Amino acid sequence: MEYRRAAIPAVIGGVLLTALLWWAGASANALHLPGTSGVLGGRVAAELEHWLTPWSYDPPNSVRFGTGVIGEIGEPAGTDGSRYLALYETALQIRFVAVFAFFVPGALLLVRRLPPVNGRTAATLLAVWAWGLVAGTLAVTVSAPWLIAAYGHGSYRFLPQLASAIAAGRQIVVVTALVAAVGTVLAARVTVKGAGPLPRRNVPARAARLAATVGTAVIALSLVVLSYQSVAAAIQTAATGGGTLAEPGDLLRQWLLLGAWAGPAGAPFGDWLLYRAADVLLLAVVWWALRTLPGLLTRVTVPAMAAGTVCATVLALMAGQVVRVVTDGASLRWDLMYLSSAIGGGVPAALTWGLIAGVAAAVTLRATAGGAEGAEAPAPAQAPAGSGAARQQS
Repeated sequence: MEYRRAAIPAVIGGVLLTALLWWAGASANALHLPGTSGVLGGRVAAELEHWLTPWSYDPPNSVRFGTGVIGEIGEPAGTDGSRYLALYETALQIRFVAVFAFFVPGALLLVRRLPPVNGRTAATLLAVWAWGLVAGTLAVTVSAPWLIAAYGHGSYRFLPQLASAIAAGRQIVVVTALVAAVGTVLAARVTVKGAGPLPRRNVPARAARLAATVGTAVIALSLVVLSYQSVAAAIQTAATGGGTLAEPGDLLRQWLLLGAWAGPAGAPFGDWLLYRAADVLLLAVVWWALRTLPGLLTRVTVPAMAAGTVCATVLALMAGQVVRVVTDGASLRWDLMYLSSAIGGGVPAALTWGLIAGVAAAVTLRATAGGAEGAEAPAPAQAPAGSGAARQQS
C-alpha cells in the first residue's frame, strides 16, 4: 500500500485521538459540579477524576497556588506561582503534540503493511488500538519532566516521580485509542480502494512457528524470569545512583517487568494456579499473534514485525488484565470501575520487550525461510497497464 494512501487514515486517527484526549481532560471539571457525586457515586466520580486529571489543563491546587513558594497556605504566590502554571501548561502542550507525533508514524506503518482488506480488518483494528496506547504512554513519558517541575519539587526523588507520572492517565487512553482505531480503519478502508491487489502471504508454517516461539521466549524472559519476586526485588535495588538520578528501581521495573509473581506459599494452590492463568493467556496470545502476523503483512520487514509484536504484547497484556478483573471481581465488595483501573498497565515494558521480540522473530523468520521474501507468496495477478495496481508499491 502506498504511503500517500496510508498517511490519510493515520493522520485522521492521530487527530481523533488527540481531540478525544483533550475533550476528556476538559471534561474533568464536570466532575466537580453539584450533584455529580450523587448521580455517579462518590467513589466512581473520584476514580474518573483520577483517570482524567493527567490530560486536564485545569491544574491542581498545589500548582495553582504555587507549590514550594513562600507564602500563606491557599494564597496565590504571585509571579512565582505563574511560572509553575506556565510549566504545567507547557507539559500539557507537549503531551498532546507528542500523542499525535507518536501515533501517526506507527499507524502509518501498520496501515501500510497491514491494510484492512482480505481478512485483515480485525487485525488492523486491534493493532492500531494497541499502538494508540503506546503513543499515549510515550507522550506522558516525554512530557513528565515538565509536569514534575510544575509541582515544585523536581529535584527530590526525580526518577520515582517519573515512574509514577508515566503510569498515570492510561485508563482513559484505552477508551479513546479504541475510538481512534475505529476511525483510522474506516478511513483506511476508503483509501485502500483502487490500491491494487494486496494478497495475504503464504509463509512456511515451520518458519512461522519457529519465529513465534523465539519471539514468545523473549516475552517470557520478562514475564517469567525477571518478574519472579526475588529477581524483581534485585532489579529494584540493584542500581542506587546518586543525587537527582537516585532510586531508579521503580523506573527499571516499569520498563523491564511485564508482571509480578511468586510461589504458591501461603495460598491455596488452586487459587494461585487460577491467577497464573492470566500469564499463560498472555504468552498464548503473543505466540498466536506472532504465528499469524507474517501471513497478514504485505511484506515482512523488521520494522513491521517489531511494531506488530509491540501491539501483540500490549493486547496480550490487556487480555490477561481482563482475566484478572473477572477473577478478582468474584466478590461484590469491589465495583467494576475500581477493578478495571489496572487495564492498560505495563505498556512501557511491552514496548521494550515487544521491540526486542519482534526483531528476534523477524531475524529468525528470514533465516529459517532462507531470506527469500518473494517465495513466501504467490505472484499477484497481472494488473492492466496504466492502472493504479501497476503503480502500487508493497
